[in-house]
Amino acid sequence: MTHSFIAVIGSGGQLGSELLRQLGAAAVGLDLPHFDLTERLGVLATLQSLRPQAVINTAAYTRVDEAETAPERCWAINADGVAHLAEACRALNCPLVQISTDYVFGGDVRRRTPYREDDAPGPQGVYAQSKLAGERNAAPWERHFIVRTCGLYGPPGPRSAGNFVATMLRLAETAERIRVVADQYCSPSYARHVARAIGFLLLNVEAYGTYHVVNGGATTWHALAVEVFRQAGLEVEVEPITTDQYGALAPRPAYSVLDTTKYHALPGRPPMPTWQEGLREYLGRA
Repeated sequence: MTHSFIAVIGSGGQLGSELLRQLGAAAVGLDLPHFDLTERLGVLATLQSLRPQAVINTAAYTRVDEAETAPERCWAINADGVAHLAEACRALNCPLVQISTDYVFGGDVRRRTPYREDDAPGPQGVYAQSKLAGERNAAPWERHFIVRTCGLYGPPGPRSAGNFVATMLRLAETAERIRVVADQYCSPSYARHVARAIGFLLLNVEAYGTYHVVNGGATTWHALAVEVFRQAGLEVEVEPITTDQYGALAPRPAYSVLDTTKYHALPGRPPMPTWQEGLREYLGRA
């Protein structure tokens, strides 16, 4: 007999900790060092012992540039770890929610229309390829949701790596001029809104499959930074630069805006506000 709680994997991270806040007593958090996705037998034993009603996997290796030179850990967490969870969920006959990323797209540099769930992926770099492999490792278990999102920001968890908005506000404390990439288009999203949508999918929807869940609209990192400082009332000059000028080791998508039509067609779903509204709500809470 399953228990009436949801296991949140990666509960110390930004999205995982937000899910714990929203689900409250209905959730149990699992994270390092006590729960390691890469240890198959440990994953199977822990979940078999807990017997949750569902599993949400927010854990991920997100050090995109480091993954290019040391791919093993990235692949073990983002791909193999998901296979372990899918195996456990199949044995328990419970749903698996796998959190994925806009980075599974981006290979088409001329693209300027939002990606739908059934568009062909084009991951660039080790991180992106490992996340797509994670999706494919979740998919064989029929009771799965794959939730792709982008550019998450929100209140930090105990194991959070930080986020773009918080970084901009920190830099503004000492810098009058900041250089930010202006040729990558995406849909940055407030973790509180994404977590709310994930909870809705898991508890109200039996149409398993892939869903894009991001705040509405599209922007660049440069334009996002400008809006952060405008809303925060800070006088900071934001210099636009190109991806090449930034010089990161791993490739980034030039365009990875996600289409949320499928999600918004669900009856009773909580809406995903625009990215500007998400930012306003976050800054009001930060």
